[in-house]
Amino acid sequence: MAGTRLGGGVAAGGRDHRLDMFRGIALVMIFINHVPGTIYENLTSRNFGFSDAAEAFVFMSGMAAGLAYSNRFRTGSIWLAMTRVWARARQLYFVHLSITMLSLAVFAAAALWFDRAQLLNQNNLASLFSRPLSAMIGIPLLTHQLGYLNILPLYTVLLLATPLLLVIGLRRPWLLLGASILLWAAAGQFRLNFPNFPTPGGWFFNPFSWQLLFVIGLLAGAAMKQGERFFALSRPLFWAALGFLVLALLWGKIAAVGAAGGSVLRLLQQAGVPFYFTAFDKTFLTLPRLLHALALFYVLGSLTFLSTLAANAMAAPLRLLGRQGLAVFAFGTVLSMALQALKSGTTPDPLVDGVLLGSGIAAMLGLAWVLSRTAEMRAAARA
Repeated sequence: MAGTRLGGGVAAGGRDHRLDMFRGIALVMIFINHVPGTIYENLTSRNFGFSDAAEAFVFMSGMAAGLAYSNRFRTGSIWLAMTRVWARARQLYFVHLSITMLSLAVFAAAALWFDRAQLLNQNNLASLFSRPLSAMIGIPLLTHQLGYLNILPLYTVLLLATPLLLVIGLRRPWLLLGASILLWAAAGQFRLNFPNFPTPGGWFFNPFSWQLLFVIGLLAGAAMKQGERFFALSRPLFWAALGFLVLALLWGKIAAVGAAGGSVLRLLQQAGVPFYFTAFDKTFLTLPRLLHALALFYVLGSLTFLSTLAANAMAAPLRLLGRQGLAVFAFGTVLSMALQALKSGTTPDPLVDGVLLGSGIAAMLGLAWVLSRTAEMRAAARA
């Protein structure tokens, strides 16, 4: 794997506290964003640029896969390495089905016992009543996904492809990256996507598009496992990335800048530039979103003081959330659905919403602590 040694980072094979901390931050932001209608969603990353916590989640999932599985593909049995990755994909699949059923139970209870039947027409639930047999086929096939429950199907598909990605990427990393970029472009150009059923259209998180972010994370994680960087530190690139982040911030916060930027994009569209270069479409991970996410990751990855910050005791709660990412995400998703039902038909209230969201985050932390403590006790018992 080509790259340079990590400066101020983590040793080869060591645990990078930054990844845990930023995964924890992403989980908190996803939880807040999944309870719409509070003032606190205005504080999450999506309000300060073109991308949001979903891009961070997918990129860091790729990094985590590179860190966890790459060495097994470098040495040892390829088959055993593949089965380990696919076991994780199987776990994600059943977690997705579980949180889907629990979310359905939440909305059904709200409609049955709390007179909030309007919830049954939201979050892609309507097909369960208009075409129940088809919807019950679509849910296990991952072709019918409830609103806010779209990202684990994407992650599952990407993990199923991870063995092939690592076999190629560990030998020809730039070939893999080039092929990934071409697939991203083809998905945008020809509107390639996985199909929905029974509703029309495609997946909200298009695997053909979002694989690019996962692949970049996977290559970065595999390099980190060797104590290297896949993308070398570059002062000009750092300042270019930082400049793009500032532009995106001004674009969203200053009307004149946003209007000027929008005019430029419209001119490009009229000149025939494809939409995936000029739009802000989330399904196809269009270029403005992709570049913003990559710029953010590059800047954060270049700031060596973040390694010290991530290892600090003040960041321990975020690291704890990040280490138990799947369980925390699943629990937080179901909890956010319950809060959606609870808040349905009510007006936003900073105090009440703050208590609800704060209690939810505290519950997520409690779960992460219990799981971590249990794992430590098991490890001590085996020693």
